[in-house]
Formats: sequence, C-alpha cells, structure tokens
Amino acid sequence: FLAGIQMWKFIAVGIAGLSIIPIGWHFLHDYQKNRVLIFLNPESDPSDKGYHILQSKITFGSGGIFGKGYLKGTQSGLNFLPEKHTDFIFTVFAEEFGWAGSIALFALYIFLIVYGFIISAKCVNFFGKVLAAGLTINFSLYVFINLGMVMGLMPVVGVPLPLMSYGGTAMLTLFLSFGLMECIQINHEMVIGRLGSIDDD
Repeated sequence: FLAGIQMWKFIAVGIAGLSIIPIGWHFLHDYQKNRVLIFLNPESDPSDKGYHILQSKITFGSGGIFGKGYLKGTQSGLNFLPEKHTDFIFTVFAEEFGWAGSIALFALYIFLIVYGFIISAKCVNFFGKVLAAGLTINFSLYVFINLGMVMGLMPVVGVPLPLMSYGGTAMLTLFLSFGLMECIQINHEMVIGRLGSIDDD
C-alpha cells in the first residue's frame, strides 16, 4: 500500500482470504482452533483454556478509575493472573494505575506512532519514507494486538507490549527499529537515487 499498489488488489486479496476461511479451518491444528473458540466464548472453559483471558478481564476492571496503587494489585499480587510480566503486563498496569493511567500510557503510544508517521512524511527519499512507515506500522501492530488481546477483543496470541513486557529479543528489535527511525529523521533531506547513489544536492 505504501509503495503505491492499487487499492483494488488489496480488496481482491481480502475477499479471497475471507472466502477460504471455511476451507482453511480444517487445516488448523487443534490448539489453533481452541484459541479461536475460546476467544469467542472464554466462559466455556473457565478453569483451563479460558482462564487467561477471564483473569485478564477481571484484573483489568478491578483497577477502577485511579487504580489500587503501585504494587498493590490483588489479582497480580496473589498470582491469579498468568504471564503477568510478559503478555499481560498491561492488565497489571491497569489494575495498579486504573483507567487514568491506562489512558495516559495509551496516549504515549499514540504519540510515538504519530511521530513515526511524521518522520516518514518528512523524508525526501522513497526508501526512507517506506522504511519509517513500515517500522511504525510494525510497532503499532504490537501495541494494538496486545491491547486487544488482554481486553478480550482479539485471540490470545502471545504478542508482547512494546517497552513494557519482559523480553530481551523484543526489546532488542524495538531499539534497532528506533535507531533506524532516528537515522531516517537525521538524514530525511538526503536524496537517494534508484541505484543507491546519494545526491549531495
């Protein structure tokens, strides 16, 4: 899309993808089918497959408006919430800092995403423009998939929350992305030819 491919091609691929869902369902493994079924109805297995998402919703809602205070969350403190330091870190944050803290954190993520697109828009050369936009979209997908997952809006898929979740690999790749973004920002006026030559003018 960013490179200029026509919109009708995306629509055609989307329609084709939706049409093969019934066929593709039969090729999924049992654990993959369970993820979809539990997403649609987590109450069907509250003590096993649906436990994660149900406890996440309870933890998320128990913080109220202003939260219970730093390290004073009962759901996370009593270990009712699994994977509280990785995939479900946002629910722990919401329990301790409440709705107000969650909105503030979400606003910071939105700021980073908007700033990434501004870097992309300001870049003169095509490669930097597409690279900055792609890295920003990748970052935003991590954010929105994780937030949707812990709130029960999307299936649990094990996507970490950037800059919050524990995990060295995700942090390393994220910092590499930020480094590339800063490089694009610093050299946004540099013109690069089709064969990689740099025009100093």
